[in-house]
Amino acid sequence: MSRTVFCEYLQKDAEGLDFQLYPGELGERIFNHISKEAWAEWQKKQTMLINEKRLNMMDPNDREFLEKQMTDFLFEHKDVHIEGYTPPES
Repeated sequence: MSRTVFCEYLQKDAEGLDFQLYPGELGERIFNHISKEAWAEWQKKQTMLINEKRLNMMDPNDREFLEKQMTDFLFEHKDVHIEGYTPPES
């Protein structure tokens, strides 16, 4: 049975994550307030950011940058700017 959360990103009730995917307080906040759909959207943006900016996940500064982008995207509704990327038109 899936759990339902009020997704802060989508601003509606949606299917919640199955388990906490990120450590610490931020991970708990994501688990309690972000849906599977919103998390999947973030994962697409995260992959593009890592590739475009050539982030090294072993570098604490790169991890901190990515975490800030994630928080801004999921909770502040700020889109991630990726140089040279134009989203497809609907």
